[in-house]
Amino acid sequence: MKPIANLLFEARILKDVVRSGYAFLGSGKESIAEHSFMTAFICFVISRIEPGIDTEKLLSMALLHDIAEARTGDLNYVEKKYSQVDEAKAISHLIKPLPFGKDIQILIEEFNLCETREAQLAHDADQISFILELKKLKDTGAKGPERWLPYVLDRLKTDTGKKMASDIMETNWDEWWANEYTE
Repeated sequence: MKPIANLLFEARILKDVVRSGYAFLGSGKESIAEHSFMTAFICFVISRIEPGIDTEKLLSMALLHDIAEARTGDLNYVEKKYSQVDEAKAISHLIKPLPFGKDIQILIEEFNLCETREAQLAHDADQISFILELKKLKDTGAKGPERWLPYVLDRLKTDTGKKMASDIMETNWDEWWANEYTE
């Protein structure tokens, strides 16, 4: 169980690793674990509205898609211009002592190739997680998200992701809270 304990501590560190792109927005903050949770939750929702989806695969990809960042950190697009991250090496080191390591590697490779329906939906969930954060920041008065939202919206690949994002953009971030407000 020692390799499992180490894996769990490695995944746990993602609670402490902050996503770097928010510095450029001038507002907002999110850990990789917070982002991964939201991505997985979005995948759960997608699995309930998309027929014929392998739910376990979709959720697993969402949970694992940024696990390498426990070793590499989170590089934003500017940092990626000047730094080389060897994600494959990070994943190979992560999975080496695990009896199910190959399962992790296969899921991450499938996510990265983005060829299967599940991988495309997981990619969209990854972007929708960011769209939710940007929309909340925009709705609360931040100016940076207005500039970045079109780029993130343009990354969506599936009709489901595009429709979900469209409805998010037409919904105030606190509408769920205010809908039934009474005094």
